[in-house]
Amino acid sequence: MLTLTDNAADKVRALLQERDGYGEDSLRLFVKPGGCTGFSYGMSLDSKKDGDSVYELKGVSIVVDEESMELLDGSEIDFVDDLTGQGFKINNPNATSMCGCGSSFRTATKAGQPGSCD
Repeated sequence: MLTLTDNAADKVRALLQERDGYGEDSLRLFVKPGGCTGFSYGMSLDSKKDGDSVYELKGVSIVVDEESMELLDGSEIDFVDDLTGQGFKINNPNATSMCGCGSSFRTATKAGQPGSCD
């Protein structure tokens, strides 16, 4: 299961309204190999695909592929706006190690494929 903060829900709704008419109706949350720690988080505006899990949270649709969900289960998606900048932040209870910027991680059972933090 995933959770979404009020700030994140507001930001996703605003992004979807800006893109109205482009066919995207959900926030896609995914994990890909890479980053300095092994796995990198990714987000995009997208539509549901076969095999996706769909979560309706605070009026926002979130889609996650099966492989990513295994690594993200229990995560909270937040949107922060502070002195260091603004952006989405994922609080992932499965992450046992994270890079300094918080965009890559590894779990106790999966290390991923470390690479650049692009």
